[in-house]
Amino acid sequence: MTDSTAHLLSQIGSRLAGQLSLVSLDGRRRPAPPALVVVAHGSRDPRALSTVRALLERVRERRPGLPVHLGHIELNEPLLPDTLAGLGEREAVLVPLLLSRGYHIKRDIPEMAAASGVHARVADALGPHPLLVDALYARLVEAGWRARMDEGTRRASAVVLAAAGSRDPESKVDTGRTAELLAERLGVPVVPAYATTAAPTVPDAIRALAASGRHRVAVASYFTAPGRFATECAQAAPWIASAPLGTHPAMAELLLHRYDQTLATPVRADTLGGATGHPRPALAV
Repeated sequence: MTDSTAHLLSQIGSRLAGQLSLVSLDGRRRPAPPALVVVAHGSRDPRALSTVRALLERVRERRPGLPVHLGHIELNEPLLPDTLAGLGEREAVLVPLLLSRGYHIKRDIPEMAAASGVHARVADALGPHPLLVDALYARLVEAGWRARMDEGTRRASAVVLAAAGSRDPESKVDTGRTAELLAERLGVPVVPAYATTAAPTVPDAIRALAASGRHRVAVASYFTAPGRFATECAQAAPWIASAPLGTHPAMAELLLHRYDQTLATPVRADTLGGATGHPRPALAV
């Protein structure tokens, strides 16, 4: 049996299992699960939309039978209000394809959901989470990061975690925590830096590391998809720069984890009837 044939049979088996999971032992069809709506920011870069669509296909492969939809905050279609309008009376869990807390998660997405009239719950941001560290590490290795290095090389090495940036202080807290987790994984300093709005900038972080004797600096792209900010940050790298997180398997796993986590969290009585979210600890796993 060829690898392609085996892969096709595996896909058929997974989809069949997903359909069977919707039928109870007595033959009656179980209620359909709430829809998973992945909420992307949107980008003028066409690579972003194609990457997000490919990521959603990975999610569907992992969870056959789960309705998976895409909605954008801006710039790309479908926009989130249009996606929600197409759900009818189906319940939904909105999982932001965003890496930290900020205005979009706290205001934009809940307000769009509330205006739609759909019974929806809003999940946490994707980060911080160990699965993101898995994806960041894998992308760095793909770019040329050596998992094993001598002590002299390690003392000269560091990573700049390049993120988009936000005025929300909790966004910096989340990005900083991810940097800490990645530093623990790599065994070298990891400095969070930003493409816009927040400080330090990626070039400033690189210069500061060089001044401290860290001349072997990699830029880890803390972006969900290609775009202008990711490209600019990569161009600033004095050594290697990793690709955005994109369709790494950990991303699909994390989207489903946030979906499951949200469904397992009790809804507060004062939020029934509208879009809901829930608080989370410093590291939601």
